[in-house]
Amino acid sequence: MHNLLALLLTALTLGYSHALLAAAEFYKYTDEDGVVTYSQQKPKHDNYKVLIPSCLMSFLGCNASRSDWSQAKLNFAAFKEVISSAAKKYRLEEAYVRAVIHSESAFQQRAVSKAGAEGLMQLMPATQQRFGVSDPFNIVENIHAGCQYLRLLLDMFKGDRRLAAAAYNAGENAVKRYNGIPPYEETKNYVERVSTLYRRYLDSGSGTTLGNKSQTPIISIPSMPMRGNPL
Repeated sequence: MHNLLALLLTALTLGYSHALLAAAEFYKYTDEDGVVTYSQQKPKHDNYKVLIPSCLMSFLGCNASRSDWSQAKLNFAAFKEVISSAAKKYRLEEAYVRAVIHSESAFQQRAVSKAGAEGLMQLMPATQQRFGVSDPFNIVENIHAGCQYLRLLLDMFKGDRRLAAAAYNAGENAVKRYNGIPPYEETKNYVERVSTLYRRYLDSGSGTTLGNKSQTPIISIPSMPMRGNPL
């Protein structure tokens, strides 16, 4: 049996970003001997299922990632002290940090995506190495590394939170290449839910501006129809 995780990790090793994988097609089929195979090569027969890459790459999965985030329950209590400390250190709004964590892992400390992103802010191994993370499931290490990355992205894209969110998901090079939000369905959905959650956390009083007050506000994109239970 061809292992799906091995296939995804091989593609990542060859230099594909999450977003490029999301734009690719994956197929699942069972042969006459009952062997299940995952492949990027379209089978010649008709007995196969096309997998949705954005569901494979996201810890939250397809149903949750497409939920109505304008109605999802907000979480103001989880990791409050650590989020406040990291937001202050890296000059971020707590509402923005909380929106990213909510979008990435729904505040689940030991979350692991099928692509290997780990912890509250879903740090890939390369990102962990980049920001000196030794334990991605350590709350302080994970949140501080994720916030440091967000600060870097906000500086890179002149305070534009939409572009920073897109880069957090798809990589800064993809945003530079398209001179804006990349046309990947996964990334567009991600920016939508971060935008919606950010505005809701901000409006509910969870967003004291601790950093650059000139940052461009995110404009919430209308939510997609409900396709699952909101977290």
